[in-house]
Amino acid sequence: MKIAILSPFYPYRGGIASFSNRLYKELSETENIEIEAFSFSLLYPSFLFPGKTQYVEDEEPVLAAQSNRILSSINPLSWISTAKAINAYNPDILIVAYWMPFVAPALGMVCSLVNKKTKVVALIHNAIPHEKRFFDKVFAKYFFKKCDSFIVLSQSVKDDLQKLIPKAKILVTPHPIYDQYKERIDRSRACRLLNIDSRKKNLLFFGLIRDYKGLDLLIQAMSHLDEDYQLIIGGECYGDFQKYQELIDASPLKDNIKVFEQYIPDDMVSTLFSAADVLMLPYRDATQSGVVAVAYQMEVPIIATNAGALGQTVLSSSTGIVVEVSPESIAEGIKTYFDNDKQHYFDNVKIEKKRLSWSSFVKSFQEFIR
Repeated sequence: MKIAILSPFYPYRGGIASFSNRLYKELSETENIEIEAFSFSLLYPSFLFPGKTQYVEDEEPVLAAQSNRILSSINPLSWISTAKAINAYNPDILIVAYWMPFVAPALGMVCSLVNKKTKVVALIHNAIPHEKRFFDKVFAKYFFKKCDSFIVLSQSVKDDLQKLIPKAKILVTPHPIYDQYKERIDRSRACRLLNIDSRKKNLLFFGLIRDYKGLDLLIQAMSHLDEDYQLIIGGECYGDFQKYQELIDASPLKDNIKVFEQYIPDDMVSTLFSAADVLMLPYRDATQSGVVAVAYQMEVPIIATNAGALGQTVLSSSTGIVVEVSPESIAEGIKTYFDNDKQHYFDNVKIEKKRLSWSSFVKSFQEFIR
């Protein structure tokens, strides 16, 4: 079987590129599959990108698929040339990663121009974005109608998709773990590397900082805790970090809040999670989270808010506790977590780590395609 993947790949950074790089590796090592990667020459114009850079800098990640960088999200001529390049490869299956309506016109046009014998399978990370705009559903529906079937990573994404395409053929399969990171290191050593106090109870907020992820709620929750607790913030802010900094400065525990406001390279991920006692997901809205996949790989339990599919994921696997979306509830959940026996959470995280393998993901994909 010949498969093409159209998605951001290295040197683009972020969860979509990481997922596609890992999927490419797994498929390339699967018997009877030949695979080719097609990527973006331009993903976001610089004036539209909210972060510091779209690209991996100073390092090449462990997983860096070689791709044909041909598609510009804003140049229709490249949409035609991308379809021609895919048709020249002549795949049986074209997997298209989708995560936001901005790329829908480009992806939709490419899919409409590929050979009819090539089946288009959309890998949907978010059917409807967390930060909504008036054109979201129109653009998304345009792309979705060009696809033969869909893979989603949570039931809530399936529900969103079916609101737009009621008769869609959909495979729901959980987000596999990210297993490319280094193994855990000693907790005390990790704290030394981060220059933080190893005697504290360490709460980790990890990943891109965006409004819907509720970092402000978590910072406010620190006001309801005592000196025994320490918050570690690791991730780049999409937008202005100043509003979070003002909350930190006003917090009675401001000296217990350690900020690494930056893109987190692969080799630093292990250090952050090794220092953490629990991962905090104070989201206001969520479908699934790639950060959960990292936590399972690093064997760190979770405290999550009851937002979208996120709370249900944690509850159903018993890998942590779920709280309501407010600073007070988050603080009470943190106290409850540390005041009780936590070993069963660690045991269940290890079970999920084994269950959510990439080989299982690809097996489900192959069965769905058949």
